[in-house]
Amino acid sequence: MTYCVAMRLDAGLVFLSDSRTNAGVDQVSTARKMQVYEHPGERMMVLMTAGNLSISQSVRELLSSHTGASGYTLWTAPDMYEAARIVGEVVRLVHARDAKALSEFGIDFNVSMIFGGQIKGTPCRLFQVYSAGNFIESHSEATYFQIGEAKYGKPIIDRVITPSTPLDEAAKCALISMDSTLRSNISVGLPLDLLVYEDGALAVTQFATIDDNNQYFRMIRNTWGQQLKTIFEGIAAPVWNAAPDTTGNVLSSAATRSQPMRAALPPTMAPGSQPAAPLQTLAQQFRDGQQ
Repeated sequence: MTYCVAMRLDAGLVFLSDSRTNAGVDQVSTARKMQVYEHPGERMMVLMTAGNLSISQSVRELLSSHTGASGYTLWTAPDMYEAARIVGEVVRLVHARDAKALSEFGIDFNVSMIFGGQIKGTPCRLFQVYSAGNFIESHSEATYFQIGEAKYGKPIIDRVITPSTPLDEAAKCALISMDSTLRSNISVGLPLDLLVYEDGALAVTQFATIDDNNQYFRMIRNTWGQQLKTIFEGIAAPVWNAAPDTTGNVLSSAATRSQPMRAALPPTMAPGSQPAAPLQTLAQQFRDGQQ
């Protein structure tokens, strides 16, 4: 498994990926999930992958030289939409070649990708590509994509990121998102690849490989946890069993629906009832003709 996140902002693009691969508890290794396709001054594109590593590597290997049905390659596509179509075609090509054989061994064709960048004369664009080769594009109300173990790192992005977020702030948010995922899931691991692209640069603007010794990421990991604990401790505890007119941090009060929904006790267990005779006793009474 893996975790990758990318953000499309007014100022450019942010990409972040981990490098953990896992084929079982005793087969954990490292492989880079981010591939850059760059022709400085003309185009800059990034592909991040999650899922089956052999499928991802096959897609990356074919993508550099594949000519799409439109006659374009990744290096000649006139815009990012056409480039995304080429990525989808390559995914379907690998599926046609390998899916049946994989299925015979009980292996699903499982791959997901984030693809984004900019081609000269066109805007920055960001896409998520699925196993079927189809894709969707980010927009102002959904300005980021995640693949892999996305759930742990999603809340901070939802609360912080908007199209107007500066690139450095977005990079910080992406790293906090990754730290939350690393803390909660062992299938995601260091080192990380972080790429920040400034709109109009048509070349990689900033790139960093982040490992355990990276000073900034170590600061993120320590400070974020401490700040969360401080904020948590600063929130007032709830007030229980308050009167209906009480103001403040009331969690429960003497009002309608103030009790949990309880299942009714069986009649033989109700207060004052006689305990039921054991089944063996009833059977013996039946045999003796007493019932």
